Amino acid sequence: MTASSFSEMADSLATPNIMHPAIAAYADENVNLKRENAEKYREQVNRLRDKLDRYAADHPDYGLIKTLLSGSLAKGTALKTLNDIDVALYVSAGMTPAAEPELLQWLANRLREAYPQMKPDQIAPNKHSVTINFAVSGLNVDVVPVQYKDDPDDRGYLFALDGGKPLLTSIPLHLQFIRKRKDRQKIHFAQVVRLVKWWVWQQKSRDASFRMKSFMTEMIVAHLADKGVDFSDYTLGLETVFRYIIKSQLKARIFFTDYYPASRLSGPTGRPMEVFDPVNETNNVAAIYDESHRQKIVHAAQEALESISEARFATTHCRAIDCWQKVLGPSFRG
Repeated sequence: MTASSFSEMADSLATPNIMHPAIAAYADENVNLKRENAEKYREQVNRLRDKLDRYAADHPDYGLIKTLLSGSLAKGTALKTLNDIDVALYVSAGMTPAAEPELLQWLANRLREAYPQMKPDQIAPNKHSVTINFAVSGLNVDVVPVQYKDDPDDRGYLFALDGGKPLLTSIPLHLQFIRKRKDRQKIHFAQVVRLVKWWVWQQKSRDASFRMKSFMTEMIVAHLADKGVDFSDYTLGLETVFRYIIKSQLKARIFFTDYYPASRLSGPTGRPMEVFDPVNETNNVAAIYDESHRQKIVHAAQEALESISEARFATTHCRAIDCWQKVLGPSFRG
C-alpha cells in the first residue's frame, strides 16, 4: 500500500462524525450570499429605488408613492443562489388599476418610461410582479405593486397567490419581526433559516412538485426560536426543525402575537396546514398548499432526519458525508 493510499484510508476512518463547524463552514462557502455580493446587490437596488422614487415625485398624477426593499435580501436570509430581488412599489389604490393584470401592465409601462434605455422585453409583467432584467449584471428585480390606502405602518394590499382578494401586509413590520429573532440569536437564527431554505432548494431540484416557500420556512424556524430552541449548533438546529415537522406533521397551527392577540385568529380554516402571517391574522400563508404538499414536506423531513442520524453513527467519514449530501446536496464535502 502506498503512503498516499494509507493516508486516504486513515482520513476515511478518522472523525466520522460531522459536527457544527463543518456545517458552518459549508454554509459560509456554499449556502450564504457573500457579504460583498449582498452589498453590490443592495447598491444596484438602491439606485433603482432612487430612480423610481424620483420618477414618482416627478409624476404625482400617476399615483406612485414610494419603494421599499423586501424579501430575503432585506431580511438577511438570502442564499448564494439569489438572482431575483423583491422591491415593493406602493401605488395609490384610488389612482391605479384595481385588477391585477391591468395593474401589472400599467406598472410595466410606467417602468419602461422610467428606464427608456432598456429594451421593452427587459421589463415584463409576470404572475404577480413586473420583472426588470439588468443585462450587464444579470440581476432580476421583481417590482411588486402594493396598493396603499393610507393605513399606518406602511400597511398595504398585495394580490393573493391563490387569486383571491388582496391581502393586507406590512413590509416594515415583517422586517421588524425577523430582526427581533435575529437579535435574540445573533448569526444563528438567520443561518438556520438559510440552511433549511437550502434543504428546500435541494428538494425542489429533485422534485419539481415539491413546494415550501421561503416565508413559510422563516415562520417555522421563528416558531421554534420563540419556543426557546437554541440554534447555535447547526446540526442540532436542523435536527430540531426536521423533528418538529415530523412530530407535528405540520398540522399544528403556527401563529405569532407580535402584532395581534391570539383571540383575533379565526377558527379552523380546513386547510391541511395553517401558518399565519405575523402581520395579518387572516392570512394563512400555507393556504395554497394541499394535502399532497404537506405529505411531501413531512416525508422529506423524515428522510433528512434519518440521514443526519445515520451520519452520526457512521463508521467512516466518507459514509457520514454521503448521509449529509442527502440533506445538503452533492456539493457538501464535509
